[in-house]
Amino acid sequence: MPRSVPFRRTLAALLLSCALVAGATACGDSGDTSGGNAASVSAAASPSVSVSASAEKQRLAKTRFVANAGLAAGATYQWIVKPYRAGTFKKGAEGRRLALVKAGLAGGFAYNRLQAAAKNAKGDPLLSKAVAPLTAGIESLKGLGTKLRKGEAGEGDVGAFESVIDSIKNAGKDAGAEVKDKVPSTSQLTG
Repeated sequence: MPRSVPFRRTLAALLLSCALVAGATACGDSGDTSGGNAASVSAAASPSVSVSASAEKQRLAKTRFVANAGLAAGATYQWIVKPYRAGTFKKGAEGRRLALVKAGLAGGFAYNRLQAAAKNAKGDPLLSKAVAPLTAGIESLKGLGTKLRKGEAGEGDVGAFESVIDSIKNAGKDAGAEVKDKVPSTSQLTG
C-alpha cells in the first residue's frame, strides 16, 4: 500500500522550486535588447572581474604561504632539530633508525612545503619581495632529506634547515603573514 507524501513536504518542495525559478529569472538581463549572450560574454571578460579575482588570488596566496611555511617549520623542528639536539641521531642511540627515517621524510617534506610557500609568495607583492632572496637557501636544502635519512647529516646540515626556516618566518612576519609552527602528521610526511 503506497504512502502519501505529507502536505508539509509537498508545500516545502513547491516553495523551494518557486524560489529557485524566481532567483534564476532575477539574474537575467532585463533591459538587454542587443543580443542576449553577447552581453554576458563581454561581462565575463571585463577587467572588473579579473581585478577581484586578482585580489582574491593575492589574499589566498598569503594564506597558503602561511600554511605551507608553518608545516615546513613544524616538520623541521619536530623531526629534525629536536631529535638532533636530544642526541637521537648519534650512533648507538635508542630509536636512532626510526628517528633518521622520520628526519629524512621530514627533510623532503619541509623542502617541498618551502618550495610551495615560495611559489605562493609570488601571488602577493609584499611577500614576493621578502621571500625572493631566500629561494637560493631553499634550493640548498634539496639533498638534505636523503643525507638525514642515511645518517650523514651533521650540525651544519641541521643548522641549514633551521636558518632557512627562521628566514622564511622572519620574511613572512615582515610582510604581515606571521608563520607559526604546525606539526604535520606522520601520514602527511609519507603522502
